[in-house]
Amino acid sequence: MTKRERIEAALARKPVDRPPVAFWRHVPDVDHTAAGLAEAMLAFHRRWDLDLIKIMSSGVYCVEDWGCRVAYTGSPGGAKQCTEHAVRVTADWERITPLDPGAGALGRELDALRLIARGRGDDAPVLHTVFSPLTVARKLAGDARLKADLLASPSVVFAALDTITDTVTRYALAALEAGADGIFFATQTGSAEVFSEEQNSRFGAPYARRALERVGAATAFVLLHIHGKGIFFDQLASLPVHAINWHDRVTAPSLGEAQRRFTGAVVGGLAEWTTLRHGPAEAIAAEVRDAIRQTAGLGLIVAPGCVLPLDTPDAHLDVVVTTVRSQP
Repeated sequence: MTKRERIEAALARKPVDRPPVAFWRHVPDVDHTAAGLAEAMLAFHRRWDLDLIKIMSSGVYCVEDWGCRVAYTGSPGGAKQCTEHAVRVTADWERITPLDPGAGALGRELDALRLIARGRGDDAPVLHTVFSPLTVARKLAGDARLKADLLASPSVVFAALDTITDTVTRYALAALEAGADGIFFATQTGSAEVFSEEQNSRFGAPYARRALERVGAATAFVLLHIHGKGIFFDQLASLPVHAINWHDRVTAPSLGEAQRRFTGAVVGGLAEWTTLRHGPAEAIAAEVRDAIRQTAGLGLIVAPGCVLPLDTPDAHLDVVVTTVRSQP
């Protein structure tokens, strides 16, 4: 099977020659330019010959054009942070106006996407990362400001969320037009670590659904990433997505249980901060085999629960790829 055929079969839970495999890692030293990001993504893809390319834009690219100052501050996962938020007082929500998807930081990421799509050299699907509207709002304001304003001045935040949702939707559609084969739609607010399930139902899920209904109509590959522990799996699995990725080795549900509660593909099986990072090789191979056992190898993309730590040894990633490719 080709890589695209293998991914399409996994999304449809059809038989595959082997499960698809993918993993992704930030590149904070070079992701501030389109050429630097594209070159790093293509080199990473060539090194491991993976079944899909998940573009590792900076996790805060989406708020630069609204005025957030961003920098890499040493996170072991390579994620950049907002060092100065765009929304510092309640009135700042009114400054969140629609963005041009082709300009500024958003345009820079589309330029990188175009370079990656042209340079990949195979048919591996390219996924561009887009964040849910409430996740974007959290990045714009930080936890304390966002939560305070949602409680005290919800109408102001809702107006900003409407604008954010429109921008996120138009940007995702622009990414598909620029060469993305699908969207990696990430929520960092869909867990009990951030909000209650009722709060996410009110503040997060409706805006995510609004964006995904339009984006999903334009592509057959939307991979939802639910970040954190104590995730609201069933609430978010009802969104119009084709695959779900979460930290299945550290928070419920397991891959096998998720397959009974969701009709698309499950993406995971690897504990990126423990087993995959520290080994030994036998434990890494055992996690791969267990993921395949839980799912009978159908509707599965073997992957980490989130981004790889920067110091994950290459030899450990080789174990993942070798183990997957050795499956009958």
